[in-house]
Amino acid sequence: MVGQESDVATVTIRDDAIWIGHIEGGANLQERLRELRAGDVVALEVDGVVGTWERMRDGRDGRPTLGIKPISSTKAVWAEMRQKTGQSVPIREVKTTDSYLSSVIGTLSEWNTSEDDVAYADL
Repeated sequence: MVGQESDVATVTIRDDAIWIGHIEGGANLQERLRELRAGDVVALEVDGVVGTWERMRDGRDGRPTLGIKPISSTKAVWAEMRQKTGQSVPIREVKTTDSYLSSVIGTLSEWNTSEDDVAYADL
């Protein structure tokens, strides 16, 4: 479950990326991150800061790269956090409005009809 208190996880700041194997505790989070495919995006709160992370591409030999890298504005925040190299900080998955909406958009498809387009065109 996202953000479940009993599944507390920490990660030691070491690199430009977060390696899934370096996450301590948080078995559910580790499993969730391992299940992501290369290029999948996830919202994480690391040391109290919510950011966007991307599962890294597989290696040239086809082996999975078990890491996530900061993307977008999270890159600058992570670069700042890297000054705490060696420090262990809390990490958890969070739901942002974007991630929530993308997860439920398929369930709202019954409202995407031509009749609805006509009925709500003037709104």
